[in-house]
Amino acid sequence: MLALLREDRGILNAALGISWFWFYAGIFTAQLPNYTTGYLGGTVSVTILALTLFSIGVGIGSLGCERLSGHKVEVGLVPLGAIGFTLAGLDLYFARPGAPLHGGLDWWAWLGAPGNLHVALDLLLVGLFAGLYIVPLYAQIQVRAPFGRLSRIIAGNNVLNALFIVAAAGFAVLALRLGLGIPELFLAVALMNVAVSAYIFLLAPEYLMRAITWVLVRTLYRLRTQGLQRMPVEGPLLLVCNHVSYMDPLIILGSVRRPLRFVMDNRIFVTPVLRYVFRVGRAIPIAPAREDAAVLGHAYDEIDAALAAGEAVCIFPEGALSHDGKIAAFKPGVEHILARRPVPVLPLALRGLWGSVFSRRDNFMKRMRLPRRFRSRIALVAGTPQDGASTSAPALEAEVRALRGEWA
Repeated sequence: MLALLREDRGILNAALGISWFWFYAGIFTAQLPNYTTGYLGGTVSVTILALTLFSIGVGIGSLGCERLSGHKVEVGLVPLGAIGFTLAGLDLYFARPGAPLHGGLDWWAWLGAPGNLHVALDLLLVGLFAGLYIVPLYAQIQVRAPFGRLSRIIAGNNVLNALFIVAAAGFAVLALRLGLGIPELFLAVALMNVAVSAYIFLLAPEYLMRAITWVLVRTLYRLRTQGLQRMPVEGPLLLVCNHVSYMDPLIILGSVRRPLRFVMDNRIFVTPVLRYVFRVGRAIPIAPAREDAAVLGHAYDEIDAALAAGEAVCIFPEGALSHDGKIAAFKPGVEHILARRPVPVLPLALRGLWGSVFSRRDNFMKRMRLPRRFRSRIALVAGTPQDGASTSAPALEAEVRALRGEWA
């Protein structure tokens, strides 16, 4: 069962992230009884209160995750959750690092003692951010796992979780025998979470990239999506969309539930510094035949290999950003892709981005001024998947035009 986890790097990374959560939570919940009575000066009722606050926090975080994700898997919440419960864990140590001022307090009297509301808030926040962290990882496994192997992959994940829980118990015993107090143990695990999270995000940089994308898009725009439930959840898929602004790929990436690979202009792909980001995102550089026939040929090969592997690839068939807000004629490249591998095609249309700071409505200096419509309303609309064997560039162009309507 564990071998099945290794067959898909995305599933393995998610399972490792989940298992680390159980390591952290195993230490945290196992030590709470002694922590509340020995360090916080409470009775068993305070222990129950602490566990209740942690559990309520996990529930709130889980519900918030569903709300923030927009009814899809949003792995961009994983880094936000990891950062959140690390900071809450660190603050818990500084909120009450020493011996209690009072002993034997029931939960009501304990809450009224100076500084204890701070501790209670930290307990709630640890659970809340843990919920934001763990739910997308579980969903990621369910989405990526082949249906016929799903039960065995979940079983393998549970085995890995159990191994980490046993490791957590051993680590706690060793740390306490070496003279660490429970507050210091919590501090050590919170600091370990920084290192482990950084390692996981290095293994799976798409988590961090999606977090940045999710925050950026929702800061700049009020995004509405329509029809994305029509998108096939697995199997090869080609997405085609109009191209209005430099933010288009980020908006699409932050909206759909599947990992995407984007085809992009080779001149932008080779930009210093950004080149690393594009490589991590597994973008596919392309160039016109008159500029670099080798790059063009390699792009077609890479697109075909990605589709053969069951991935989803997004292209902008206009070949460039719109200069007037209108949809230009689709290039024949999309037909070349489908001639080699006739996969389903999902038409997409972006609305409301023309005139934004990232479009080409004005010259460079005018575009760099403060946007006139901060958090403007935009939309991403999906059509009905088309048969790749029978569609054409003009037909896809007409479909995208119809989806966009008059709202540029």
